[in-house]
Amino acid sequence: MKAVEFRALNFHQRVEWLRGLEPREIDVVLAAAKSRRFPAKSVITVQGDPADQCFLLRDGRAHYFFGTPNGKKVILMWITPGDIFGPAALLSRPSNYLVSTEAVRDCTVFVWERSAIRSLTQRFPILLENTLLTAMDYFSWYVAAHGALISQTAQERLAYVLFGLANSIGEKVAGGVEIDVTNEELANSANITPYTTSRMISDWQRHGAVRKNRGKILLRSPERFFLQVV
Repeated sequence: MKAVEFRALNFHQRVEWLRGLEPREIDVVLAAAKSRRFPAKSVITVQGDPADQCFLLRDGRAHYFFGTPNGKKVILMWITPGDIFGPAALLSRPSNYLVSTEAVRDCTVFVWERSAIRSLTQRFPILLENTLLTAMDYFSWYVAAHGALISQTAQERLAYVLFGLANSIGEKVAGGVEIDVTNEELANSANITPYTTSRMISDWQRHGAVRKNRGKILLRSPERFFLQVV
């Protein structure tokens, strides 16, 4: 089996951005990309740089972050295999990346140069429609995050973050769902201090709602945890 065909069979079922394309069309799209690896903690896209590449995460995990004028690093959405990022490269007018993207784990990504991805969207217009749907998902996340910031307590925000991460990046293990996330990442996502995050997680651990071990957090049942602490 040819490599491009193998890639299509592995991706077309779980990549919303490729939905609506035939397997052979997916082969064409993926064959136009280069495969690159980024080690954990490396920055893949830089806020303010020209958006001259578009990316699709194949393996690993990443997240968006925004650097504030006073140097604070604000963590935004998490990126999991099958997600695209850097879609500003698809625009007809040259643009800059609005946020940075950082590899949380070692990542393998498909990378398209701006000229290549724009040519593909002209050939396969469904890619533009799927990109718009992705943008709608991002906007929905922003609305939910902003609403939580002005209407929920710190404990509620942290609980929502943990519950959301359990469903998006959590891994099923013996005893529940394990989340590979640091207190600092949780604090930034919930817009609270690392001290408050540590205190709340310690309190939840004493009451048996979570278990923290080796830098990871285990929720025995995300639904039960959410009902218990909110």
